[in-house]
Amino acid sequence: MFTFAKVYLHGFSYFALTMCGIVGYLGGQQAYPILIKGLHRLEYRGYDSAGVSVINAQGQLNVYKSPGKVSVLEEKCSSQDISGTIGIAHTRWATHGEPNTVNAHPHLSESGDISLVHNGIIENYKTLRSELERRGMHFCGDTDTEVLVQLIENVKQKYDVPLADAVRMALNYVVGAYAIAVIEKSNPRSMVCARKGSPLVIGVGQQTGEFYVGSDATPIIEYTNRVVYLEDEEVAEMDADGSLRITSLKNVEKTPEMTTLEMSLDELEKGGYPHFMLKEIWEQPNALSVCMKGRVHSGLKDVFLSGVIDHRERFINARRIIICACGTSWHSALLGKYFMEEAVQIPVEVEYASEFRYRNPVIFPDDIVIAVSQSGETADTLAAIELAKEHGAFVYGICNVIGSSIARATNSGTYLHVGPEIGVASTKAFTGQVLTLCMLGLAIAKEKKSLSKEMYEMLVDEIQCIPEKMRWTLEHNKDIEQIARTFTYARNFIFLGRGYNYPVALEGALKLKEISYIHAEGYPAAEMKHGPIALVDEEMPVVFIATKRGNYEKIVSNIQEIKSRKGRIMSVVTEGDVTVRELSDYCFVIPDTRDCFVPMLAIIPLQLFSYYVAVAKGRNVDQPRNLAKSVTVE
Repeated sequence: MFTFAKVYLHGFSYFALTMCGIVGYLGGQQAYPILIKGLHRLEYRGYDSAGVSVINAQGQLNVYKSPGKVSVLEEKCSSQDISGTIGIAHTRWATHGEPNTVNAHPHLSESGDISLVHNGIIENYKTLRSELERRGMHFCGDTDTEVLVQLIENVKQKYDVPLADAVRMALNYVVGAYAIAVIEKSNPRSMVCARKGSPLVIGVGQQTGEFYVGSDATPIIEYTNRVVYLEDEEVAEMDADGSLRITSLKNVEKTPEMTTLEMSLDELEKGGYPHFMLKEIWEQPNALSVCMKGRVHSGLKDVFLSGVIDHRERFINARRIIICACGTSWHSALLGKYFMEEAVQIPVEVEYASEFRYRNPVIFPDDIVIAVSQSGETADTLAAIELAKEHGAFVYGICNVIGSSIARATNSGTYLHVGPEIGVASTKAFTGQVLTLCMLGLAIAKEKKSLSKEMYEMLVDEIQCIPEKMRWTLEHNKDIEQIARTFTYARNFIFLGRGYNYPVALEGALKLKEISYIHAEGYPAAEMKHGPIALVDEEMPVVFIATKRGNYEKIVSNIQEIKSRKGRIMSVVTEGDVTVRELSDYCFVIPDTRDCFVPMLAIIPLQLFSYYVAVAKGRNVDQPRNLAKSVTVE
């Protein structure tokens, strides 16, 4: 279950974050190898430039940065002085200023004494820059981050205060979001970090005076599992003597709260697979078994979610459920709607968080708002949470990353526990979200007694069979790689499904366009005649999710309409199907299950198909262009 700490988020503007990556090290080891390895661990977040700052034994602050991949930075650093036991590093996703060497992080103050890396967006940077220029300061680039490091130096010089005090004082002038790590060459035994709206974690090493800093835990887990998650508007000062001091922006002392990471280093490695995406597709059976562990009980034929049990009255008396999500999470939310309306018998609305936050939605105090996000850091979803709380609604979080912002901002919730997902295109997080929403629906239905005992127990029995049926699906679709090569020519795809299979069509289309860059659209199969059928010819591949459950006869009729227009038909069918097989050019097979659980099986061949098409086209599967793992930029 979540550990829910109260987080006060001061207005929607502070959720406009960048998906950059921060790494920092202070201790007795050489910093550069730790920093560069950390940057590689953070490559999944998406970036367009990288850089590193290290203070050597002579007190010289060396900064190296370049546009492009971390490997380009490594090559640049190979002939440079990279020695030193304190340093910070960064991968940048450009927001202000083009991705070039000047705008890449780390940034230096005008004197060259202070170096800073920053995730987030300083919204009032133009005002601050104008004032600093008026005071005679000069700027090299176009970024909001350079304004921040210059502001810190200006405050430090004006008031003659230590770095931590200067950071605190400077941040009181800042409007926006930030996670920062700051070092200064005049004090190479200390590092200062702060956050607001953008995540930052501090790892406490085994040796006294050894600290690790990361945007998330992935650069840290190799060295320590003891971490402190900074809260909003907190400043941390780490010293080589072993002290870790955390204060608020008003300089009120806070007690660091140590957390033990459950992540293992093995989960961050490819484990012999060519890409993280393929590894994560094959991890789904085990990931969903772990997701159900301790929650679904076979002997008792029951589902226990403490997030529901602890707030039983809120769920029983809820007038309505609103699910807010983005991207793949929105598709899982749509499946959650279908299942909950059936099982719980109350209306469920699914909202794009990016739209929800900017209109004036009607939210009642007895509504339950469910926020779904793999990372737990999605900017628009966090803003939707804030809006729901302002209206008095009960907010339930579903996310995968322990200690994430959504976990801390919601009233209750459930972690997916599917393990780290490194590939940008979500796979196991999607099926984990669908499973969790189904478990949530069953848990609420039990409290509301909206399902018969027989139906409830039958669904509990069947949901436990899904991991094994996933394994079957993976083992019985090994010809997908060969089939995928046939479709590298395609410029467009249509994905069609009905009922529970419609969101699968949406997700299948999204996976293909994300990693292969082939245009693909998902539609309800019945809507085909209302426009999309005009696109069908002998060059148009059409993918049907045509399982035996649901409106089988209707979708067979849709397939015949496409076939009569010479469309190339690919279908996902139930084991033993004959009719759709005969109508299709290619088939992927899944075992039979209840229609509400079909999506967790039907998506697997579509994930594999997208993966193999992208590989055949030579795409960067784990890091597709223009995409970041979590969209934390507004």
